[in-house]
Amino acid sequence: MSIARIKKGDTVIVASGNDAGKTGTVRSVDRKAGTAIVEGVNVHKKAVRRTETAQGGLIPREFPVRLCKLMPFDADAKKGSRVSTIVKDGKKVRQFKSSGKAVPAPKTSEK
Repeated sequence: MSIARIKKGDTVIVASGNDAGKTGTVRSVDRKAGTAIVEGVNVHKKAVRRTETAQGGLIPREFPVRLCKLMPFDADAKKGSRVSTIVKDGKKVRQFKSSGKAVPAPKTSEK
């Protein structure tokens, strides 16, 4: 299953589920499984064993969310919006259906 409307670095809003209405930045996308990991969404505590280098305990961790529950966030309209792809100057550009403006380029943080 592949939904090409969401990419790494996009700001998305959760449309349904326990975290409905929360927004966050996409950290990674697994197209084959149809899931994405979003900052601050679907956070659960995972038990981690203590090692020599790290202290164990309950660590908060973000778990994957299905792509069908996510929508790209339109900051101008302050809501989730569908996305269409158009060809502009020979390049494919994603644009919001609600406002017609181009989707901002994904922010990728290099560490």
